[in-house]
Amino acid sequence: METPGFIQWAQANKVYACLMAWFITGMFENSLMSTGAFEIFYNDMPVWSKLESGRIPEFPEVLSLVGQQSSSFYKTSTHS
Repeated sequence: METPGFIQWAQANKVYACLMAWFITGMFENSLMSTGAFEIFYNDMPVWSKLESGRIPEFPEVLSLVGQQSSSFYKTSTHS
């Protein structure tokens, strides 16, 4: 199977490929953040909503919230 042309180009032009990926992901992030909606779900339960809190969570907050949800999930599922 032949390597796709884009992969060959990226391997030959590593700096340009990295810059292009950086700009494209930045544009993608901007388009997602411009809507104002940012929500995190864990086990189909809402963990965080930017619309409700008015801000984006810090990474340690996300870990803590997911940890709280997972411990409460296991407590309820083992006692049911």
